Amino acid sequence: MTIKEILHNTEDKMKKAFESMNREFHEVRTGRASPNLVEGLHIDYYGTPTMLKQLAAISAPDAHLIVIQPWDPAVIAEIEKAIMKSNLGINPSNDGKLIRLAVPQLSKERRQELAKLIHKMSEDGRVSMRTIRRDAKETVEKLEKDKVISEDEKFRGIEELQKVVDRYIAKIDELLKNKEKEVLEF
Repeated sequence: MTIKEILHNTEDKMKKAFESMNREFHEVRTGRASPNLVEGLHIDYYGTPTMLKQLAAISAPDAHLIVIQPWDPAVIAEIEKAIMKSNLGINPSNDGKLIRLAVPQLSKERRQELAKLIHKMSEDGRVSMRTIRRDAKETVEKLEKDKVISEDEKFRGIEELQKVVDRYIAKIDELLKNKEKEVLEF
């Protein structure tokens, strides 16, 4: 295995970790209606757990309303059940064809709780990046120890590795800043 392969694998792992954290961020309710709040919910569709976005058209016609229009009206009850089980704190209403979710304004205390939650989520993301870096660094050091690469190559590899980590941590920080602003604004 070469340093280039190690860096490529490490970047792939970091990209996946970042995308996972990004999805979690989108599921945090901000008081503003967004299809991202519900599209990741898993619905029991004829015995198969299926993501809501695969079963329905989801839209947010205004800042306080999400409309879910299932392609199969028989699944409306299951969608309602999944929304009730989720920790969104929103009660669905349906007319037999559509499900409407009225997104209430958040209180100041709830906004602060959500800000703490997203800070914790971003710190978990940073920890994940550092863990991936540690594993890659150990691999590079093992290559040098086994005399596959020189000491200079090891240091260059570790330096490149740190640049990748710094880039992803900057992305996490930017995501946190934007989400925090979104959560705290009224």
